[in-house]
Order: sequence, then structure tokens, then C-alpha cells
Amino acid sequence: MTDGAPGNAVVLQSVSREYVEGDVAVVALKDVSMTIPRGRFSMLVGPSGSGKTTLLNIIGCIDQQTSGHVEVCGHDIKALSDNRVADFRAENIGFIFQGFNLLPVLTAQENVEYALLLLGFSASERQSRARAMLSRVGLGDHLHHRPNQLSGGQKQRVAIARALAKDPEIVLADEPTANLDSETGRQIIDLMRTMQREFHTSFIFSTHDPQLISEADETYRIRDGIVVERSVKELVA
Repeated sequence: MTDGAPGNAVVLQSVSREYVEGDVAVVALKDVSMTIPRGRFSMLVGPSGSGKTTLLNIIGCIDQQTSGHVEVCGHDIKALSDNRVADFRAENIGFIFQGFNLLPVLTAQENVEYALLLLGFSASERQSRARAMLSRVGLGDHLHHRPNQLSGGQKQRVAIARALAKDPEIVLADEPTANLDSETGRQIIDLMRTMQREFHTSFIFSTHDPQLISEADETYRIRDGIVVERSVKELVA
């Protein structure tokens, strides 16, 4: 956790990503350079196929650039071994997905605990962290509910608790409000903003949601794999 410290969550320099489909090279990102400060609410915005999900995956160490330099939380990702990249991702990056990605056979508490189990936390600490974070997101009385017993908004609250329980430097959220009605989406946005301010976590979103975009500290507009515009909201001290 940055504890409000200055610095950059992400630095990209001349990053490109190409895929090969049959005999055709598909360019998903073209020479992208950007710097995302720590502790902000940052948005990657663009039409489907623009490259924003590819960019989110590279920041999240799920995918790797074809060329260019990627630095996340001060680490040169390409310099890390495959095993170290997996550990780095687990320790430093939380994920929130459009489809929630909860394990259906586990309760809300167990879903949050599972992410901590992979990091080697003791059983007592897993339980303590999971219960505390679920209470913080308003689900203290739903600890033992399975996903099929929860509404869409409640599932996303579990996903937020799971992402934050391990104290990540960065939370990456891919269309986190897309499957929610507008009122529930507003509540989830307010919750994420509250958690970001309290924990000084860097939230980076891929989104089409105008409600979420309106909350951005900074917005990166992407078209055809290129960042075409960056807009920044001045923060009040």
C-alpha cells in the first residue's frame, strides 16, 4: 500500500502489442506511452476493439508487450521471471471483472479468503481480513451467502472486497458496472471511490459507463490501439 505516497503506479514507454491470426498480424496497441500516478481514479476509454482491454491486461501482467517498456509499481515487468511475475501480480494487483468471477460453490467470505490463501495468509488472518473487508463494503450480514443468493450489486461488492483484502497497490477493473442497473452502478462507483480515497489504492478502469467516466481523475481515450487524448481533473488538496 502506498499510504498516499507520491509516484507513479504505471509507466509505459512506446508499448506495442501484436498478435498473429493465421497469416495476418493484428496490431492491438501502437507505440503507447503514458504515466498513471499513484492513488488516482484513472479511466481507459474507447470503443470495442480499441485496445483498452489489451492495455489493461499488460498493466495487470496477464499479457506482455511485443515491444516497449512497462513499469508497474516501480518494477520493470519484462525483467522479472515468469514465476516472479505471477507472484508480483498476486501480491500487488487486484482485479474486478464485469462478470464478477466469483466461485459459485464458495460463500462470500470463502471467495475473499481464497484470494488470500494463494498468498499464504494463515487461516485466522484470512478469516479476519475477509470478514472485515466484507463488512466495509456493506456485506457483514452476507458472509455465508453463495453467489446465487446475492444480487448483481452484492456480487460486485464481494469482488471489490476480494480485490482489496490483500492490500494491493493497484486495482484493475474491466467494465465493473456493465452488468448493473444505473442505480446499483452508482452505488458501486461511490463505494469504489470511497475505498480508493481511504486506502490510497490506484484504480484503473476499462469502461464505457458515462457515470464512471464522470468520476475520473484522468481519462485516456484510446482508438485503434493509440492513446489519442488524455484529460486530467485537477485534484483539490
